[in-house]
Amino acid sequence: QVQLVESGGGLVQPGGSLRLSCAASGSIFSINVMGWYRQAPGKQRELVATITAGGNTNYEDSVKGRFTISRDSAKNTVYLQMNGLKPEDTAVYSCNAYVITTARSQFYSWGQGTQVTVSS
Repeated sequence: QVQLVESGGGLVQPGGSLRLSCAASGSIFSINVMGWYRQAPGKQRELVATITAGGNTNYEDSVKGRFTISRDSAKNTVYLQMNGLKPEDTAVYSCNAYVITTARSQFYSWGQGTQVTVSS
């Protein structure tokens, strides 16, 4: 079917940067919106950023000006450039995509998540 695989997480010091990638593969006809979500221990999952097929972006208030979402539609890949990282950014980051398959079924697909830890 469809798989989303994230990469790029890790341990970084406060003020540092990381770039997350998420590649979608499988029986994909097209992908509409793609996004990044995060879940910190003991907290609910929250939206970080989204990007439409047309390039329109949306960010959670706490990451505006620090994070940038982008996508390469030819590669079915979405990126999250994270600068000025703070300890409160520590979470498991997961990507999400609204996929239309070659069989014309439509659904949200999720990646398995990648850990981002911001600590000195």
